[in-house]
Amino acid sequence: MKLVVFKPVKQGQRRIIVNIGLFTDTYFPQVSGVATSIKTLRDELEAQGHNVYIFTTTDPKVSKDQVEPGIYRFASVPFVSFTDRRIAVRGLFKAYRLAKELNLDIVHNQTEFSLGWMGKVIAKALHIPCIHTYHTMYQDYLHYIANGRIVKPKNVKQMATLYLAHMTGVIAPSDRVLNVLEGYGVKAPIRVIPTGINLGRYQDNDSPLVSQQLRKELGYTEETPVILSLSRLAFEKNIHEVIEALPEILKQLPTAQLLIVGDGPAKETLENQVHEMKLDSHVTFTGEISNDAVHHYYHLADVLVSASDSESQGLTYIEALASGLPIVVMRSPYTDELIDDEAIGSSFQKKSELVEKTVQYLTTPMSKEDANERTRKLKEISAETFVQRVVKYYHDCQISLAESEHEPINLFRGPRG
Repeated sequence: MKLVVFKPVKQGQRRIIVNIGLFTDTYFPQVSGVATSIKTLRDELEAQGHNVYIFTTTDPKVSKDQVEPGIYRFASVPFVSFTDRRIAVRGLFKAYRLAKELNLDIVHNQTEFSLGWMGKVIAKALHIPCIHTYHTMYQDYLHYIANGRIVKPKNVKQMATLYLAHMTGVIAPSDRVLNVLEGYGVKAPIRVIPTGINLGRYQDNDSPLVSQQLRKELGYTEETPVILSLSRLAFEKNIHEVIEALPEILKQLPTAQLLIVGDGPAKETLENQVHEMKLDSHVTFTGEISNDAVHHYYHLADVLVSASDSESQGLTYIEALASGLPIVVMRSPYTDELIDDEAIGSSFQKKSELVEKTVQYLTTPMSKEDANERTRKLKEISAETFVQRVVKYYHDCQISLAESEHEPINLFRGPRG
């Protein structure tokens, strides 16, 4: 293999990272906030001139013969008690050979499991930085494994500290994640970088026409007040609390409709709850929808409501904001960061507050001042701003690794010939 000579970067010279490997157990066609976050990162990194390669698991929905440029899949099995997520069972040496051939400059892990450990081993072998984004608050998901009887919060702490040991850098999507990791005693450098989104998709000029058609298909009129719940239908999302609040909302707005978008293990339980509460004529379940169609559902609604208390980065919240949709969400350290003006949304702790705020947004039109506040917030959550911060952290981690290995050069690479 041809040796690459690293030259110092002069003052003011553009610094370029050419090849970035994103290692993840979760990627499309799997539907999740993590998969969306990774796709946003990949798309914007490529838009800013970088080469990005996805190292991920096989998926039953992806044929072995299907060509996916820049995506490499490794044999996997469903995760225990969480069968729509997968774990790679082999492929370390194949991944290492690929990483060498691709001449990776950065390994950026998005999982603490199989592909994450692969990425960590490969980065060490190649003497390149290994950065990790800590997406998931696992203490909120322990019930998926033997109803929480085997894995305890202390085990999550042990797993996180072991995995993050000797990491070049860690990205926390929010202060909530930062506080948890610091509480675990993680020693690796941590930087808070909120996940961004592609604003253009949620401000699509054609979307209102599509959304109007969707309203008709769902049986709504233009005047129907529509409350949107959009997420994986998992028990920790607490969608049952939104359904419980619906009768109180209907007392004030008898024509209101709750649209529940998504699929997951709690769907049957939620459908039974709706039937038992005699709310069938006011609640619609769409099932799973494609990621490319999500923005249309934001545009047809009037307010997004969520009672989830497990969000570490709340992608649906910022997607709603980008779509001009106010949010009413369970209060948490994350929402305290996100919601700094009522033009953006409100948080609640009691059902009465959920009802009050939802009715308020359904009956009060947005003012010019509200629109200005949302515009200000949008700049903070744009994919461009997000990736600029990530790339800056890549550079900082390259410098940090070079200094720790006592190399008299930096590791910023120019384009290959």
